[in-house]
Amino acid sequence: MFHLDTKNADYLATIALGHVEREFPNHITHMMNGAEDAARPCHLHPIFFGSFDWHSCVHSYWLLARLAAGDALSPDRRNAVIDLFERRITAAAVAAETAYFDPPGRVGFERPYGWAWLVKLASELARHPEPSLQSASRRLAPLADRVLSLWHAYWPKQSYPIRAGVHSNSAFATVLGLDYAEAAGDEPMAMLLRQQARAWYGDDRNQPAWEPGGDEFLSPALIEALAMQRVLTHSEFSDWFRAYLPRLEAGEPATLFEPALVTDRTDGKLAHLDGLNLTRGWCWYELADNLPAGDPRISIMQETGERHLEAGLAHLETDYMGSHWLSSFALLALEAVSGN
Repeated sequence: MFHLDTKNADYLATIALGHVEREFPNHITHMMNGAEDAARPCHLHPIFFGSFDWHSCVHSYWLLARLAAGDALSPDRRNAVIDLFERRITAAAVAAETAYFDPPGRVGFERPYGWAWLVKLASELARHPEPSLQSASRRLAPLADRVLSLWHAYWPKQSYPIRAGVHSNSAFATVLGLDYAEAAGDEPMAMLLRQQARAWYGDDRNQPAWEPGGDEFLSPALIEALAMQRVLTHSEFSDWFRAYLPRLEAGEPATLFEPALVTDRTDGKLAHLDGLNLTRGWCWYELADNLPAGDPRISIMQETGERHLEAGLAHLETDYMGSHWLSSFALLALEAVSGN
């Protein structure tokens, strides 16, 4: 198993530092209201222009901040992270990123996946032990506030959850949004997320787990369970989870227990399946950690999680279609394994 020692923390940080300021290739989602809106990625997004796309750049900054908050990074890598945040997260750059949402048609930019990662980054910086990253938190606040305002306006309008295992997934945004809300003490945001998740998923039973889809990097079944673990009380979740995956001890639904096969890691959509293996590993470990000691499901879930992690961790740098984003999901999984 891949452990988060200095060697591997530096490895993950080096991957991210190698692409957060790499402008091309770049996949832009950009609403243009006129020819004057045509611009390079670094002009549209002076902070989050790298890592192939905006959201991957955001969560790569989160990975770097998270690693720099612990003890595993070497001094050289830690200093490189601090230098990046001081250079890139400036008041002027944050103002430009915030203003990007102003023109018509852009209020849905990166909704909800990029929003969720942005507020998770903001909460990580706000409680960071490094003073310079705390300063970056204060500079980033206007962008986080804009995203939260948009989220509060939109979430009550979404009558039905999006269950596909891609960026639009509602449960994944709920999980990261609650990470932010609980760390920041933002009770209105936490309440919004909890109420909506209960309404969306509270009556779900006998999950069939029709997955993986050919381009999914999230497990629709497991990420929903993880969201409900965050939303329900311990006793409520115990009852809900038993009804949701009633045949877990028998290894059913079987589709959840076997790592996904990736046939071409140069194809960005097919490479998503490496991420599915990492996020399944993350979910299996976190869900197992919530069960009472001695529950026979724990060993099944942890063994399954380990198989998925081994499959995903082997390919963090195989091709740029994966390396520009997989490390962040590797860190989520590794922290779940260690119980952090």
